[in-house]
Amino acid sequence: MDKEKLQGLLVQVRTGACSVDEAMTALRHWPAEQMACAHLDHHRSLRTAFPEVVYGENKTAEQITAILASLLEHASPAMATRVDPAKAAVVQERLVGLTYHEQARMLVGSVRSPSLSGQAPAIVVLSAGTSDMPVAEEAAVTARSLGNRVETVYDVGVAGLHRLLSRQELLETATVLVVVAGMEGALPSVVGGLVDRPIIAVPTSVGYGTGFGGFAALLGMLNSCAPGVAVVNIDNGFGAGCIASAINRGQMSARRSGGSEEKLGQR
Repeated sequence: MDKEKLQGLLVQVRTGACSVDEAMTALRHWPAEQMACAHLDHHRSLRTAFPEVVYGENKTAEQITAILASLLEHASPAMATRVDPAKAAVVQERLVGLTYHEQARMLVGSVRSPSLSGQAPAIVVLSAGTSDMPVAEEAAVTARSLGNRVETVYDVGVAGLHRLLSRQELLETATVLVVVAGMEGALPSVVGGLVDRPIIAVPTSVGYGTGFGGFAALLGMLNSCAPGVAVVNIDNGFGAGCIASAINRGQMSARRSGGSEEKLGQR
């Protein structure tokens, strides 16, 4: 249960629209629910603003279905990562309201609505190459599902810098940038020399033999000479999307606070 749902339930109890017994039923699995295959932390969103998310790669379709069924009832959004198309098809047959993002390999339901304002803070996700897009899409879908406005720019790696420079205006509108790259992992350093925004660098396992499954990109990013670059684990688009969301959420809160203070000052 997230903050909004809990607040709504408490308001219903206060106004008499919901009885105490009905509220207790709604909270019966709060903060945790013991299942045969999992112990779900329904309290997590209240603590961290991020719901529990299913890592689907080594779970069966039946396990993913059971966990998502409960998360759809309690969490906003409900997400499962690293779900292959065959498992996703089974889960979608059994549960209504899930969208499968094949490139990101994610099942998502009950998403948070992003601000549609063009002035709302945005997360910009970039990939160095087309082969990096699955990880970039995982970051983008995660951030969107958490209620952020997300823009994507793909295949703008250092082999053709004119492609990146042609999107300079968009880069400067971002609150935070997620930069995904394999091979030697140079793109985050280049972006770091162009903008004054925080950059989350994501190394991917894309590359030839001496890329060592993403370690070359990881080490290159960790040794970046550009300030303001933080690095997540290899292929961890989900983690990057969560961090970007937290940064963007802080910016939105600061803007709302600033607006309130400005209005008070005008009075």
